[in-house]
Amino acid sequence: MIIKVFVFEVLIEAPLFFGRGNHLRRAPRGAFRGPEADGSDNLASAIGAPVTLGGGQRAYGVFVSPGTGYRNNAARGIAVGDQPEGMYAVLDGTHYNAGCCFDYGNAEVSGNDTGNGHMEAIYYGDNAFWGSGAGPGPWLMADLENGLFSGRSPKNNPADPSVSRRFFTAAVKGKPNQWALRGADAQRPGPLSTYFSGGRPAVAGYDPMSKEGAIVLGIGGDNSIGAQGTFYEGAMTAGYPSDATEDAVQANIAAAGYATASLNTGPRLAVGSSISLRATSSCCTTRYIARSGSVVSTRVVSSSSAAALKKQASWTVRTGLGNGACYSFESVDAPGSFLRHHYFDLVLDANDGSKQYAEDATFCSLAGLNGQGNSIRSWSYPARFLRHYHNNIHVASNGGVHIFDATASYNDDVSWIIGAGFA
Repeated sequence: MIIKVFVFEVLIEAPLFFGRGNHLRRAPRGAFRGPEADGSDNLASAIGAPVTLGGGQRAYGVFVSPGTGYRNNAARGIAVGDQPEGMYAVLDGTHYNAGCCFDYGNAEVSGNDTGNGHMEAIYYGDNAFWGSGAGPGPWLMADLENGLFSGRSPKNNPADPSVSRRFFTAAVKGKPNQWALRGADAQRPGPLSTYFSGGRPAVAGYDPMSKEGAIVLGIGGDNSIGAQGTFYEGAMTAGYPSDATEDAVQANIAAAGYATASLNTGPRLAVGSSISLRATSSCCTTRYIARSGSVVSTRVVSSSSAAALKKQASWTVRTGLGNGACYSFESVDAPGSFLRHHYFDLVLDANDGSKQYAEDATFCSLAGLNGQGNSIRSWSYPARFLRHYHNNIHVASNGGVHIFDATASYNDDVSWIIGAGFA
């Protein structure tokens, strides 16, 4: 996947806009190693963040799971040193975590932390280690390297609100001894709200800035890969855009008519129904997903099986715990416990009420990749589907670093016939 990011040059009184051909590609290994064999980062799945624009035109965002990242270390026209710049992005305000760091913007050209002030990027999430805004988060902040800043104070800006908008416009801009943080609901044409505008953070190394001019998306400047988020569009300017310019961009974003699109493209599942999931691979058509304690595997089940096994192979469809547009699967045999992935293995755990659990226990349905039944993908890792491999169940990609990511028979192994539950 190639992500094209526009870099505009803003001229006083007479703006002139043009792209610089700054394509973003898979981020190479930096100070932090990515999950690919060579240490580079994962690419995003195109199916993870569908939206519609203009009343129905389908479009796709960049759904960043932890380990996904894009970069251009040789970008053209990007501000360096203390030169002025601005940037905006449209994000999914409901997709975030506290990992470091879901960024879009200016970063180090080496993939290493080279010191305070060597970055200037939009950050979105609820990581409060370096700084925070009002409430519990998530917040829009600026990643300036070795600090996430919501204002001049290195710790807290109470004027920087927690965000709850599904589509969120985020903007960061900076020039010598001045920077600003602005945001708005991307579905409303009104002006951006200013969360901060003032001097650089009151910490050594940020005034003057030492920006280096690489572009990152979904990762930190040192390739820190613990964050998640969704990016729909964005641009960077060589020059400090006025508030009026940013407000005009916001009006155009609102006019585009962002709207959600279905995350399920396969046969719909009836919430509240009891189902079974049968393998379609030629080896295993009598095997169903079943649990034994917390272990989940495929087991041979039939109408003559013991009642206990039938219950262990039956699942109640629930509205997705982490995203209501998808599904979660509760054990009939152990109410309150759901299928979830843990280190890419499928397990059964009791619901602990955490955000992490809810997301790990949420799955979306597609038409079966081999033409049979349904394929069930992880909501939080859209390139990974429920797969049986040596009778164990994993969330697996079609090719990857794990043995269960093997490409042989992948489409068969991730396709399931969904039938009525045994119990």
